[in-house]
Amino acid sequence: MEKRKLGKTPEHLSVVGFGGIIVMNETPSESSRLVATAIQERGINYFDVAPSYGNAEQRLGPALEPYRKSVFLACKTGKRDAKGSETELHKSLKRMRTDHFDLYQLHAVTELQDVDTILGPGGAIETFVKAREKGYVRYLGFSAHSEEAALALMERFPFDTILFPVSWAVWYAGKFGPRVVAKAQEKGLGILALKALAKRKWGENEKHKWRKAWYSPVDNFEEASFGLRFTLSQPVTAAVSPGHAELLWWACDIADNFKPLTEAEKAEVEHRSEGIDAIFQVAA
Repeated sequence: MEKRKLGKTPEHLSVVGFGGIIVMNETPSESSRLVATAIQERGINYFDVAPSYGNAEQRLGPALEPYRKSVFLACKTGKRDAKGSETELHKSLKRMRTDHFDLYQLHAVTELQDVDTILGPGGAIETFVKAREKGYVRYLGFSAHSEEAALALMERFPFDTILFPVSWAVWYAGKFGPRVVAKAQEKGLGILALKALAKRKWGENEKHKWRKAWYSPVDNFEEASFGLRFTLSQPVTAAVSPGHAELLWWACDIADNFKPLTEAEKAEVEHRSEGIDAIFQVAA
C-alpha cells in the first residue's frame, strides 16, 4: 500500500488507517485475525483508537502487541483538563500494552470554549507537552468536528497533526473542510482524514445497516471508490477507515489501485453530493 509523509515529521503512513472501532465488541481471536490481515496482507501501518470506542482498546492492545514496533499507533483523549487527560493517557497506555503512543490527540474538539479550556491554565495541553517530554508520546495532534475549533487550535498551538472530516459529501453538500485543509497545509500539519466513506445522516426510523457507524456510509463499492479517491486526492496523509471490516477491505482495494480524480470525476462527485444531508455542515 502507498505510504505518505506525515506533515513535517519523518513518518510515512499507509494511506488507509485502521480505525479501532473495527475490533470493538469482537472476540480476541477475531481481533487478532483482523489486525494480522491488515498488517501482513494489506500493508497497513497506521492504527487509531480512543478510550471512548467501547472495548476497542482492550481488544486492539493484545492484537497489536506482536507488531507494536512496526506500526504507528495513535490514541486520543476526550478530557479537556490536565488531570483528567493525564489519567486517561496512562489508562490507555496500559490497555494498549505499550509504553508510548506515536501520536496523542485531543478528541472531537467542537466548541471554542473547549479550546480555551484545553490551552488555558490547567488545560489538557499541559499533559500533552509533559507526556512528550517524558517519552509517553512522540507527536501531538487533535481531531475536531467544527471548522472554528480546528482553526483556533491551529492558530494557538504548534500541533503536528490534525484529524478532520475530509469527505466528498461534507466538502460539497456541507461546504465543510476546505478552509481547514488550506490552513493545515499553510501550517505544515500532517492531515489525517475522517469520514472518507461517510455519505449522510441516518434517516428518522431508518434501519441501521452498519451498526457501528453513527452515520450512513456509502452504498456500494463504486461510491466508496469515488469517496476514498476524492479524499486521497486532497493533500492528506491517510484516511482512517470506518468501524466495519468490510468497509476497511473496500478501502484497501481502492487504495491499492489509487488514481487521483480527474476533473470530470470531481464534477461527477460534486453532482452526486447534491441534496445529501451531510453529517457536518458549515453553520449558516
